[in-house]
Amino acid sequence: MSEPVLGIVGGSGLYELAGLTDTRWVDVDTPWGAPSDQIFLGRLGDAQLAFLPRHGWGHRIPPSEVNYRANIAA
Repeated sequence: MSEPVLGIVGGSGLYELAGLTDTRWVDVDTPWGAPSDQIFLGRLGDAQLAFLPRHGWGHRIPPSEVNYRANIAA
């Protein structure tokens, strides 16, 4: 049995989540191109957490330009 994985596509604020350890940023590519940003990985208790900033780091991508297919695939 594999470990639980939590996948979150959201706004800012999860970069400094209390209890989040072993953090790192990873590049991901999808069949629909690159997502809004790198994936922020970490551990939260017994689970692996994968967080994608929906509008990119610093909210640099407006809603009409977000590549939603790539974000979900990532």
